[in-house]
Amino acid sequence: MAQSTHPGGFPVWLVAEALAAARAVAAPTPVFAISGLQGSGKSTLAAQIAARAKAEHLQVAVLSLDDLYLTRAQRQRLAVEVHPLLATRGPPGTHEVALGCRVLDALKAGHDVALPRFDKLADDRAHRWQQVTGRVDLVVFEGWCVGATPQDETALATPLNALERDEDADGRWRRHSNDALRHDYPALWSRIDALWFLQPPGFGIVRTWRWQQEQALVARDPQRTGMDRAQLDRFIQHYERTSRHLLATLPGMADRTIPLDEARQPLRSL
Repeated sequence: MAQSTHPGGFPVWLVAEALAAARAVAAPTPVFAISGLQGSGKSTLAAQIAARAKAEHLQVAVLSLDDLYLTRAQRQRLAVEVHPLLATRGPPGTHEVALGCRVLDALKAGHDVALPRFDKLADDRAHRWQQVTGRVDLVVFEGWCVGATPQDETALATPLNALERDEDADGRWRRHSNDALRHDYPALWSRIDALWFLQPPGFGIVRTWRWQQEQALVARDPQRTGMDRAQLDRFIQHYERTSRHLLATLPGMADRTIPLDEARQPLRSL
């Protein structure tokens, strides 16, 4: 299954099938979405699809859910007004959903638009955005919780990890995140025409994958300091509740689920 794999990427056959699925959508500019937990290879697959599409003379725009994070200042205000944990980017409730809707609508309509970009090491929205001029043939939209749905309120009562137990004892933070999934994010998900889910072998592998991702970020800019293992472990706990809910629900909702092994290679598709 892993033969003909791009270095550091996914097999050629999977990239070809993804592009074919995207092109099969009956829309002038389809939005093909890739969902998957942290470090699962979403941005890698998105880049491979875009590269193959460009080789076939198609115009492509790639947007990450991460690029829709609220600015540091906006999250700091939420930390004061709602809950301190909202200063940390990642969970639902820390994205500017309306911005994502505007960008996808503009792309679908063939209008000129600037694609937002987020600098993870600076933990703030980047100053320079990518300009897209005219209609594109395909939009690839990837993100760690794309397609996520809210949990039942009763599921929020019991803390899931040490972070929730020690820093969200009254459940205010996790209820805010869940309410955002219920009221805000459906509008963004409604812009999606096809959704694939990269399914990891379990939540436990996320720690390894996200550490590899952090090292790669720092390697690209050695002047900047990333998270150490302890900081990363705490960071991942912010994502755990929604991640586990995605693992339980998204395979039944996505147009296609791609199970991955611990090396991020596809095992089979569902």
